[in-house]
Amino acid sequence: MQYTPSSTRYDNMNYIRCGKSGIKLPQISLGLWHNFGAVDKFENSRAMILRAFDLGITHFDLANNYGPPYGSAEETFGLILKKDLMTYRDELIISTKAGWDMWPGPYGNFGSRKYLIASIDQSLKRMNLEYVDIFYHHRPDPETPLEETMGALAHIIKSGKALHVGISQYKPEETKKAASILQQMGVKCLIHQPNYNLFDRWIENGLTNVLDELGIGCIVFSPLAQGILSDKYLNGIPSDSRAGKERTYLKRSQITEEILNKVQKLNELAQKRGQSLAQMSLAWVLKNPTVTSALIGSSKVSQIEDSVDALKNLKFDDDELSQINEIIS
Repeated sequence: MQYTPSSTRYDNMNYIRCGKSGIKLPQISLGLWHNFGAVDKFENSRAMILRAFDLGITHFDLANNYGPPYGSAEETFGLILKKDLMTYRDELIISTKAGWDMWPGPYGNFGSRKYLIASIDQSLKRMNLEYVDIFYHHRPDPETPLEETMGALAHIIKSGKALHVGISQYKPEETKKAASILQQMGVKCLIHQPNYNLFDRWIENGLTNVLDELGIGCIVFSPLAQGILSDKYLNGIPSDSRAGKERTYLKRSQITEEILNKVQKLNELAQKRGQSLAQMSLAWVLKNPTVTSALIGSSKVSQIEDSVDALKNLKFDDDELSQINEIIS
């Protein structure tokens, strides 16, 4: 059946300017880290992407090695683009990344010029695109000179393969240096993608100040700590959850009694606010004025709908914030 997007898709989503740029991102964006690989059901992946677009989510975030197997999330997204969304390409912000292991040998990892340029070429082919809107270096490389890595990003911009570039997981001083090198090459660092949630607040120790100072946007991944900050694990570990599956980055051992105790207390507070725990956790990261967008993952359409509903209540009073800090301390 031919897909026709909702005529009201822009009515209820908030779009926030990404740093000092002309780009606005939806406050909720969809990441394809899990549940969009070749091992997953295509129709479920398609349903999630199309429902997200109907809800005003215009930003879809990928990486070269998302799957499994590596590359297959981009292939899935490319098929959905071709079948349903290519008519609406100019309404989308599509990003991909390279920096983690992708292919065997010394040239398929980290941040060399060879790896990054080969990666963007492969990603464009898998998605059947001429360009992506944002291309990221996925993680700092302790061995490759930063000038080489940033030079590759600048080349990718100037060759028309990406409109903007970003970085992920760079520490404050690394971010300053990377942005400065890019600026010298006539390219602005548009955005930084760090992990950030109630259990991991590292960006508050200097990174947000740097991003504000340099006018760089911030899209945070794992705002729900890979689903721990939801009601998913309140009654055990479901077989269809990340911790219940093989080949994921969330292990059963990470769901400790101490963590579950905190999650129970946070859930009680969320209920008093009239929200699910996931909604409150998203609202909490979005209250940070540096954060442009929260990058969610999803395994079903209802999770995307629940996440977007978080935008109905983004305010916290002082007592709520005090209770949250006490619980997570």
